[in-house]
Amino acid sequence: MIGVVILAGAIVSAQETPASKLRSDARALINAGKPREAATMIEKAIGQGGDTTPELTQLLGVAYYHADDYARATELLTPVADRLPQDSIERREAVQVLGLSLYLTGRFAEAVPRLEATRAWASNNQELAYILAQAYIQTREPAKARDVLAGLFGAAPGSAAAHLFAAQMMIRLEHDELARPELEKALALDPKLPRANLLLGQIALFRGRLDEAITFSEKELAINPSDAIALSQLGDAYVRGSKWDDAIAVLQKSIWLNPFYSAPYILMGRAYMKKNEPAIAEGMLRRAIQYDPNNRTAHYVLAQLLQQTGRIDEAKKEFAIAEKLQGQAGR
Repeated sequence: MIGVVILAGAIVSAQETPASKLRSDARALINAGKPREAATMIEKAIGQGGDTTPELTQLLGVAYYHADDYARATELLTPVADRLPQDSIERREAVQVLGLSLYLTGRFAEAVPRLEATRAWASNNQELAYILAQAYIQTREPAKARDVLAGLFGAAPGSAAAHLFAAQMMIRLEHDELARPELEKALALDPKLPRANLLLGQIALFRGRLDEAITFSEKELAINPSDAIALSQLGDAYVRGSKWDDAIAVLQKSIWLNPFYSAPYILMGRAYMKKNEPAIAEGMLRRAIQYDPNNRTAHYVLAQLLQQTGRIDEAKKEFAIAEKLQGQAGR
């Protein structure tokens, strides 16, 4: 669940009514981290013929949001958000929570106007800006996403850094086709911008364009020779191209620069397996697991190695760990 900017305070009149007390008690439960209890209380009151005003429906929607039931929150808030008094705390909260709920249920186009409306009065809220930028990317509005991210990270609009920030977010959200033009624009503005070539290499590697991945990784290293991630990425491209000795040489450098990053150890393990040096391969893979015990790939490759060398019981154990980690990743 994404935190909201505000929580509407319970408004209690001098002469408290049953309806106002219900809202006050429900709000207290939400604020105490008991949104399910608040929802049950409100629904019980509604079922008994109690208050069914937009304000109570709004509070019920907020309770469901905090209970991580975003679909139900959306269902409740959609018909009432625009019926609440203009500029009231309740309306602001309803619009904000509705926008977040729509975003979290993948209804990005519907979420954008609600998030934009919230940003109009919460312009300094960083988390909201971060979510809005992601929504813009999901709705394929790269310029808007770039402008929001530039403001969030203190970069000048249209600068090389702004394009780089946008590209990084696009890659994380698996919109490589949007990221590549951003990176090309960034490099056109600043040919020595760190990490732009690295990300272009990452995109190329993901798409199996190994020569391109090697070229971009080498360009990144020309800008920053001590970038352990770029060395690991270059080694990855060499492994995929079956260039085992070239891979080992650059991966060893990556490890020397950052010995606590598991990826180059896994890649080294694969390379040494192909070179028929199982003892060294096992050492590399176990070191990867030492630094990253929950790395499914490390356990799986180690299981393959153990199986190949006839250590069947140990292999079964590693396969089981890898399968368990795969299940956890899918939840």
